[in-house]
Amino acid sequence: MRIALLEDQQEQAQHIQSILSERGHQCDSFPTGQSFLSAALHRSYDLMILDWQIPDMTGIDVLKSVRAQINWPIPVVFLTQRDSEADIVQALDAGADDFLAKPARAAELAARINALARRANPDSEKEVLKHGPFEINTQHRTISLHGEGLALTDKDFDLTLFLFQNQGRLLTREVLLERVWGMARDINTRTVDTHMSRLRRRLGLNPENGFRIKTIYQRGYRLEAMNTNINEAQAADREVQT
Repeated sequence: MRIALLEDQQEQAQHIQSILSERGHQCDSFPTGQSFLSAALHRSYDLMILDWQIPDMTGIDVLKSVRAQINWPIPVVFLTQRDSEADIVQALDAGADDFLAKPARAAELAARINALARRANPDSEKEVLKHGPFEINTQHRTISLHGEGLALTDKDFDLTLFLFQNQGRLLTREVLLERVWGMARDINTRTVDTHMSRLRRRLGLNPENGFRIKTIYQRGYRLEAMNTNINEAQAADREVQT
């Protein structure tokens, strides 16, 4: 997973990054709320870990900004020295998914993160996924639309599956290259654009079929359900304008 860490103490940040990297996660650390939010709104992360007391703003304020501006329910964990019942309640009420007290215990932190990842993506272990008229068989690697099989390359299947598993989430070209093309950083990002253009046609992503791939200028792509309500659409527009 790609994890964003808000931690202003360098030694603490390095300790947490070490725990996560040993378990196969990529962790970017940020010392201030502003630097964290700037990255969070322009990159694609799977999970966030927040400290409470940071130089320029509180972790609670950061969390509120994340929930207001990121229009998919990214898992958020508080990892902080503040551990009173009132602090825990405040963080959970503000939108945190879990709360851990420092110092971080490696096994517990890893287990909590894995549990949140499973809850955030409950379809990850299903053999058959159904999204409107689309049916994806992850074992046989087939996709059908209204019961008719679609002719897709292996890479197109991988990309389609990843998009539906992350419906509503902004996915940068870099993340798509990493997750779908296997960390092939030497591939030009135009490869992603070419595949996206082809998928729009081959999948029939239009209002009649209930989904579209939206291009987010200079940032990436997002698969959206066409029956998005007004509030969700407004949140998406705020994200694009940030």
